[in-house]
Amino acid sequence: MTPSSFQRTTARSFANYNLDAAYDEMFASPDEPRPHYRRMYERLLELPAAEVMQRQQAADMHFLNQGITFTVYGHDEGTEKIFPYDLLPRLLAAAEWATIERGLTQRITALNLFLKDIYHEGRILSDGVVPRELVYSCRHYRREMRGLRVPKDIYVAVVGTDLVRLPDGRFAVLEDNLRVPSGVSYMLANRQVTKRVFPLLFNRYNVRPIDHYGQALLATLHALAPRPDPTIVLLTPGVYNSAYFEHTFLARQMGIELVEGRDLLTHDNVVYMRTTAGLKRVDVIYRRVDDDFIDPLAFRNDSMLGVPGLVNAYRAGTIALANAIGTGIADDKAMYAYVPAIIRYYMGEEAILPNVETYLLNDEAQRRYVLEHLDQLVVKAVGESGGYGMLIGPHSTAAQREEFRRRILDDPRGYIAQPTLALSRAPCFVEGDVEPRHVDLRPYILYGDKVSIVPGGLTRVALRRGSLVVNSSQGGGSKDTWVLFE
Repeated sequence: MTPSSFQRTTARSFANYNLDAAYDEMFASPDEPRPHYRRMYERLLELPAAEVMQRQQAADMHFLNQGITFTVYGHDEGTEKIFPYDLLPRLLAAAEWATIERGLTQRITALNLFLKDIYHEGRILSDGVVPRELVYSCRHYRREMRGLRVPKDIYVAVVGTDLVRLPDGRFAVLEDNLRVPSGVSYMLANRQVTKRVFPLLFNRYNVRPIDHYGQALLATLHALAPRPDPTIVLLTPGVYNSAYFEHTFLARQMGIELVEGRDLLTHDNVVYMRTTAGLKRVDVIYRRVDDDFIDPLAFRNDSMLGVPGLVNAYRAGTIALANAIGTGIADDKAMYAYVPAIIRYYMGEEAILPNVETYLLNDEAQRRYVLEHLDQLVVKAVGESGGYGMLIGPHSTAAQREEFRRRILDDPRGYIAQPTLALSRAPCFVEGDVEPRHVDLRPYILYGDKVSIVPGGLTRVALRRGSLVVNSSQGGGSKDTWVLFE
């Protein structure tokens, strides 16, 4: 290709690809792709825009035919949506993935030690490293778990940790998801589709596999079992839950039964599943039901989703739960600010993956600063997820900022604030052109007999131009994540 024709092709394919202060995943500088992105860049230059559009349409049709959807609540035009997908994969070099892997292993280890401690000895609270009132005021702290021994002291067996890349190229942890982390089915579905629409590109890269996630999850659940040859089930709230597709997908991947609360019962502190052949004992429950609804005898008595008597069986040690009840304290967004100190306390190490600077609004000085700078900061409700209960200051109106000012003053413990981050941007195929969009990354960590991390994760994309919100419920989408062997 001659220089002039190369420039014409570049101008056509990347006409709207402008670099800014954010870290760009593909380009080190204008027209200079990073080494591990060069093959993809050259392939995009070869492909006519119409052909890329056809591949995107083929991918969308696959998602439709496979029923790969999610649910958005509060939309009058319908709740069931095809999961938005961008066909251009995100690439991670082997060296940077090695750092992520070490950092996530360190983090899940420390958080498990923290959960064990606060529900038993409480040393970290007595030593004043984490404020006692911060723990006891969290709505996810469960007094029912005090003194209860969980299998192998593993409170958190499945974690989805949200990472962002900072402008200097380093990864940082934005938040931890320890209760019922979702999205892994979309990670796996994205890989299936990307291999189908970009087979040559996939074969040119040495991409680490992720297809074994289902078996790795199953092995993790086996490790928690109270007896040999266990029966394992996945407990779902039912078809109206936003992640129901994922529940059915993972149950199939693992070859286990998908059950609802009405399919289970307890007798003499043992959990049984109703089957056509009679009752069958259950040993491990991979639950996708929140604490509040898991057992109407222990928590919300109006819940129809859980299993009456489950907590008593849990206390008796006849059933294992993944994740344990009460783990939500560790992904409270106010507790997040203390994770580097938690790592230092239990492991004697500095955090490999840093936190994002966080303001705790029950501190008067920090609260005053935040209230004076609402137009510059991101404010989050500590117990919300999915992009709800959040103010993005630079993109907010005066009325929205006033509303959050009132909320903060009414309930300072219920909110935290962080700087508005310039999330890194990755190439996306948008309306026939390649444009940058802001992304984050949610790898999935499993903790059973050992810590296991499938190389990759769910790269979430803020598909709306200029948006920083990657959540699917707020207009975001996702793309495949390729971790390279070298």
